[in-house]
Amino acid sequence: MSQDQQPTQSSETSAESSDRSFVQDALDRGEPMGWFDEVYVRANGQADSVPWANQAPRPAFANWLAETQVRGEGKKALVIACGLGDDAKALADRGYTVTAFDIAPTAIQWAKERFADSGIHFLVADMFDPPAEWVGGFDFVLEIFTVQALPISIRHEAVAAVAKFVKPGGELLVVTSGMADGGDRSGPPWPLTKQELGFYLEHNLAEIEFRAFPPPPNRETSRWRVLYQRPKEIEVKQA
Repeated sequence: MSQDQQPTQSSETSAESSDRSFVQDALDRGEPMGWFDEVYVRANGQADSVPWANQAPRPAFANWLAETQVRGEGKKALVIACGLGDDAKALADRGYTVTAFDIAPTAIQWAKERFADSGIHFLVADMFDPPAEWVGGFDFVLEIFTVQALPISIRHEAVAAVAKFVKPGGELLVVTSGMADGGDRSGPPWPLTKQELGFYLEHNLAEIEFRAFPPPPNRETSRWRVLYQRPKEIEVKQA
């Protein structure tokens, strides 16, 4: 997939639009992440059948890497909802010690097979119930199209879950679909608003940079890339 396809998109691909009843079933059960693994299982090893599998670093993220020429030697990075692992691999190639997790066991096994010699720590984990040592444990945290994949009703909780991984002095890079307040956000996915981006500031993160990119072809929502940093003197506490 050449463009920024997103987790839990309603992208009009035959793979996604043919049968999404299992998505709604999970949401109706009150399990907003309960359907992710099913997408990978149904793909049966065919990455093109996973609507959000880019098979390369996300363009907005790759652009940031090229702009900053960042190096990560001696630093720890966390990739949230890593999928098939391409963004994690890009960070490992920059010298970071990378932990990458997903709620979907099938995705993690797939990523391990794709990048078996990368040194990346691929793990099955739940961002709402992570290992205690992850809290405040990372110099760099990457969140791409994950918060928007979860219902608006738990947006505060999702943002808090992401923010808590950033150590004092660390950075968080968020790539998301963005929409003006009052726009149609029937989903999944549910694009973020500027007001909701502000939720990160409630968790002792400062906005360092905001970039907006035009919508990809056949999309109505823009892409937003936001870099946050936690002040060095702020301690992160286990919730």
